[in-house]
Amino acid sequence: MERIKVGVETDADAASPPELGDLLWFTSGRAVEDRVLEDFDPPCPWERCVLDLEPMGGGAPSRVRLALGLPGAIRAARRALREHETRVLLGLGGFTALPAALAARSLGLPVGLLEINATRGKATRALSPLVQRVFHAWPSTLPARGADSCHRQISAPVSPAVTALGVDGGDRAAACGALGFDPDRPLLVVLGGSQGAGSLNRFIRDHEAALTGAGIQVLHQCGPGRQAELPASGVDLQVVEYVQPVSRALEAATLVLCRGGASTLAEVAAARQPAVVIPYPHHADRHQELNARHLGAGVRIVADSALDSDLATELVGLCGPDGAESLLKMSSALAEAAPGDAALEVLLELECLTQTGAR
Repeated sequence: MERIKVGVETDADAASPPELGDLLWFTSGRAVEDRVLEDFDPPCPWERCVLDLEPMGGGAPSRVRLALGLPGAIRAARRALREHETRVLLGLGGFTALPAALAARSLGLPVGLLEINATRGKATRALSPLVQRVFHAWPSTLPARGADSCHRQISAPVSPAVTALGVDGGDRAAACGALGFDPDRPLLVVLGGSQGAGSLNRFIRDHEAALTGAGIQVLHQCGPGRQAELPASGVDLQVVEYVQPVSRALEAATLVLCRGGASTLAEVAAARQPAVVIPYPHHADRHQELNARHLGAGVRIVADSALDSDLATELVGLCGPDGAESLLKMSSALAEAAPGDAALEVLLELECLTQTGAR
């Protein structure tokens, strides 16, 4: 097949996927992105291009900052797209998708958007009329008229290493050993998202003694620069800023305690890993709760306000011998709810766009 030059604002696993000729990755410049991309090794030449829109303290830019920074970001994206002779762009949502997509469209390049949340994000809503494909992980984000020539319902692309766990279950003992945990004891993996979650950090800080005292080991992702919010790591508690690779943590876990971010839940579902989900409570559209609800009985949804001693007791019960049957039922439910990995499907659609062009 022809080699494709792709701009990404993604991973295929099949016998004969399209061959990437060149990859350009647009990012916001967050430290966590640097960490993830340190181990990124695609089978083609690639370059990272930072679109400087994020404020100094992190997080999404205000509308004013976005408006002021947008012209420069578009120019930078246009220059990079030209230098790489990019032929198609995939936007993953978030504020960096806006200048990248506008730059691509100004150059006449086809654009696809990937929406893996259960509600459409601002980037998807704003850019959908301008692009050639919108990939939806869930039917709830499809327009009222349903799928058409632009909109496709697929699923969320996940790492092949995570997908494999849902097929063969992996080797828990080996994964525990690699992480420094005892495979004969339960392991609670806490994932607060790439930036960490203050309420999850406080919960583990306040109830770590009750959890570890009951024989539970804890691997806690606290977020960049937030290790001081938790007790120091010890034999039964490991506190890290970022879990990498997440596939190993999911392979070793008995139970996951996490936020309801779409990527996290896609990996939980693909790995068939039972989880207690604490949706972030301050999003107006409550998309993290809706993300979790799509996984049905495979997860337990707990309000952020219920991070208390009762929940700690429930986690102890789920991780103990009496919780084995419940965890097995949750894993089975995830096998039914998880729609599978869409990485190859997205890549094939992008290849199609390079043939048909921007119409």
